[in-house]
Amino acid sequence: MFTPSILTILGVIMYLRFGWVVGNVGLLGTLLIVVMCSGLTFLTALSMASIATDRRVRTGGAYYMISRSLGIETGGAVGIPLFFALALSMALYVIGFAEILTDVFPMLDPRWVGIATAIAVAGLAIRSADLAIRSQYVVMAVIALSLLSFFLGGPVEESQLELTGTAPPQLREGFWVVFAVFFPAVTGIEAGVNMSGDLRDPARSIPRGTLAALGVGFIIYMTMPFFLSMWADSATLIEDPLIMRRMAFWGPLILLGAWGATLSSAMGSVLGAPRVLQALARDGVLPASLRFLGRGSGETDAPRIGTIVTLGIALVAIYFGDLNAVAPILTMFFLTSYMTVNFAAAVEGFLRSPSFRPAFRVHWTLSAVGALGCLLVMFLINAIATIVAATVVVIVFIWLKRRGLEGAWGDVRNGIWLALVRMGLLRLGDRDDARNWRPHPLVLSGEPTRRWPLVDFANAITHKRGLVTIASVLPEEAEGLGRQADIEADIQEYLQGRGVEAFVRLVSAPDPYTGARRLVEIYGFGRLIPNTVILGASEHVERRDRYCEMIEIFHRKRRNVIIIRDPDDIGFTDRRRIDVWWGGLQANGALMLLLAYLLRTNVDWQEAEVHLKLAVRSEEGARKARAGLQELVKDLRIGETRVDVLVTGDRPFKDVLREASADADIVFLGMAEPGTDFRAYYDRLQVMSEGLPPTAFVLAAGTLEFSEVLVDRAR
Repeated sequence: MFTPSILTILGVIMYLRFGWVVGNVGLLGTLLIVVMCSGLTFLTALSMASIATDRRVRTGGAYYMISRSLGIETGGAVGIPLFFALALSMALYVIGFAEILTDVFPMLDPRWVGIATAIAVAGLAIRSADLAIRSQYVVMAVIALSLLSFFLGGPVEESQLELTGTAPPQLREGFWVVFAVFFPAVTGIEAGVNMSGDLRDPARSIPRGTLAALGVGFIIYMTMPFFLSMWADSATLIEDPLIMRRMAFWGPLILLGAWGATLSSAMGSVLGAPRVLQALARDGVLPASLRFLGRGSGETDAPRIGTIVTLGIALVAIYFGDLNAVAPILTMFFLTSYMTVNFAAAVEGFLRSPSFRPAFRVHWTLSAVGALGCLLVMFLINAIATIVAATVVVIVFIWLKRRGLEGAWGDVRNGIWLALVRMGLLRLGDRDDARNWRPHPLVLSGEPTRRWPLVDFANAITHKRGLVTIASVLPEEAEGLGRQADIEADIQEYLQGRGVEAFVRLVSAPDPYTGARRLVEIYGFGRLIPNTVILGASEHVERRDRYCEMIEIFHRKRRNVIIIRDPDDIGFTDRRRIDVWWGGLQANGALMLLLAYLLRTNVDWQEAEVHLKLAVRSEEGARKARAGLQELVKDLRIGETRVDVLVTGDRPFKDVLREASADADIVFLGMAEPGTDFRAYYDRLQVMSEGLPPTAFVLAAGTLEFSEVLVDRAR
């Protein structure tokens, strides 16, 4: 783990661009860049170590960590760009090798040197990954000798570089441009982590090897700027990419170290990128037509097909790119993956799930700082590029989400939602808030397929904002856990097929009335309980005593009650007219008007017109009532509402009701509070509503002045 990481850290940027960095931003600026870059990478390494010591990290490295923590969609959204970043990093190192070689042999074409080198490196990786890994030890020894030769060297001229840099303005680049070019120098932790599937003990090797490599790299990068700034002026440092060779005690060692480092880093990328691609294909992130990329070859399961694909991408970048153009692109991709790894570790640490027990513990705030730091630096480097990178990740995430991918492993998303739900429940007020009130219906539907209008109505008035619960009472003899779970699953599947987002709750009881009472008494959590009970009307005279007793209990429990009477099961047909029979703004009247507003603003009822109806005995009373209602409707601003004031004279109200609402699609009628003879009152309601379209009897709970809800909406 240490070897591939340190070889990538002490690579092409150190040999070909570190002098350029010092020349552009000076000694202090360089030290600041090294500290910032190393700090971000250090925090990310801590996060990786925390995740790696909690679970077995298999092929895929950072992608594997993210997908197993934040879900397959998030992992894929970051993993796909990460693969391209690793493929481009191979191009970066090969371009660096070609640049060094053509500096010594100017007659060579750097483009074709890079192409030939990339093919050779990929060929070696395909033939023998073990041989490629073993060769890294030789390269590390050569790099150590080259650094020794550099520190034993001397100045190339008498002038020295000042702390802030003295390059002519036409040569100098801005701080964040230089930062972006340098940052790939500290991304070596990816090289080792991406080979995690080939490690004997990733949980032990990743923390130790990564942190050790970062520490060694930090010391070297903090030391070299002092020598570079003392031994050359800024113009020389900027104009000569191989300035280290001129400074070294023996220049050829710098060339050997640079060649070895660039080739070794390229080898690390061509070994890591195909394994990320292999993991993406095996998890089903890639389309079915690309699943062949997940195949492995030989006893080591080497991703040879993925290596060829990686080589193809690298060759395109080598042909069209240059070192300074490719490096900032890599920086954005790596910062994106680092940010997500830090975020995953922060979430895991914050939630403190019992399943998250890393041997290497990191406080979640450090990971959170790492995530925020990566995001901030991305914007400072290039805000537009950051937005483009974020857009790419979001597009891939949405694409994967729409495909409905499901991982065969758990992730922290349920933990996140649980923490948010707990936080919200504990902060809900003790009293109903008129400003934020919305219905949370408990629908006593029995079997939803037989009483679909109840579910349809509840879904329409909530607008996918309130919490809908579809409840049913099972006989006690059907109480078996397996039986109840199967019924719940069938109902949930049916609701999802109809586009209804709702909870399903079943309860066992000796009879439906006892079961409904139990549901109202015990269902809910803290302050979050169903505030509205929706049920069908009782058409069986012999059962009405128990039914009316149940309604009285609901009212005493402070629940709004909506009884939908639809004896012919015609449902809601045209959905073009809603009749509300007015009895005043208080209690039932305000709730009915609010329900009509919610219903009409549902997409399925958007063509409907609300008719606010009032029956009076005289014309004089009708004129006054009409003016008052029209002014009220205007003040409430509940949309287009037609005011119908009917003069009844001596006609019975039930005749006026049937005649005036015969063409409605739903009729709202207020219901009196249960009194001494509620059963007789309910019988009269049934007689009065015979022959009407689907009718909703509404009984407000009395816990909230619904007139305040309407007034708040009007402000």
